[in-house]
Amino acid sequence: MRIGKKRLFPRITRRVLMTGSAGLLMLSYLSTVIDPAKVWFMTIFGLLFLPLLILNLVLLIWAVLRRSGFFLIPFLALLPAVFFIKWYFRFPCVERQDTEGISIMSYNVGRFSLYKKGCGISGQDDCADSVFSFIRKSDADIISLQEFYISDDSGIRSFLKKKFPEYNAEYFMYVNKNGCYGNVTLSRFPVAGKGKFVFDKSSNLAIYTDYDIKGTRIRVYDCHFESYNISLSRLAKAFGKDDQFMKETETKMHNSITRRPKQVDEVLSDIRDCPIGAIVTGDFNDNPLSYTYNRLSRGRKDSFVEAGSGMGATYSVLRPFLRIDYILFPVNYSAVNHHVIYKPYSDHYPIIAKIGIK
Repeated sequence: MRIGKKRLFPRITRRVLMTGSAGLLMLSYLSTVIDPAKVWFMTIFGLLFLPLLILNLVLLIWAVLRRSGFFLIPFLALLPAVFFIKWYFRFPCVERQDTEGISIMSYNVGRFSLYKKGCGISGQDDCADSVFSFIRKSDADIISLQEFYISDDSGIRSFLKKKFPEYNAEYFMYVNKNGCYGNVTLSRFPVAGKGKFVFDKSSNLAIYTDYDIKGTRIRVYDCHFESYNISLSRLAKAFGKDDQFMKETETKMHNSITRRPKQVDEVLSDIRDCPIGAIVTGDFNDNPLSYTYNRLSRGRKDSFVEAGSGMGATYSVLRPFLRIDYILFPVNYSAVNHHVIYKPYSDHYPIIAKIGIK
């Protein structure tokens, strides 16, 4: 009788572990369709998609090796992942070098203050110069920058013209006692119109610029949606020790998750009224398995999904789990290539895609 009880306990434990892991993975799928403004914690399950996927895959292999009938639990939970994994990983493909198009870069430069130690950069000014040099060498036609920083607001346009003489610059900056920061869009094409979105109760923003490109007019959105504004390293140290910090972190996450859908709706409302082709770029602060991505990518193509290779992660922290920077474009356009450039100047990696405009 005692032997039976000893065998029963691990069987129950295994079933609970597999069922729980499968249930959490299913919740991550649902995070794409449930508005986080109403159920804010659903976003967390979406952020955990890859770790939950790996956990269920390990449990599946373990169950198969043990010839356990419980293998059906992780197996069934993993089936829908076939449709979502392409948003995170792409097999290498042959680039179409002879295809014409425009090259577009999106890069959150982190106010030039989040450079990695040991990369040969001595300070913020040095970091900014390194970023500017990289951008000029990239030779992109359109460049969307987020969290751009300049200390003096009196000469922003002349500063940008000096640093990027071959580009037309449009921008919007918030100004405070420490300087000014915001979004900048650079382009080699003539500017035909522009606008901005100043989000309620937020330091994040979005801008758009219309361009005439060889007789075709397009609108490029440069977006920086609500940030989490939390330190993962400090959070790890405070976990279970600093209740006040944990409560503040929960509040920040709640505010970020619930504000982001409203900001997305503002941009989408403008896109729906836009009579020309719209390309959406920027730091969405959400991974592909999210309500934010689902809404913005609906009716648009993703340059990484269409022409990327390998892991598409763009956030250096917790790499390779977080892809939060995007270039989305109309379905009648095509992606020639997509690259993530692993530069150490920011906590984000720049992405560059070549888009064929029809």
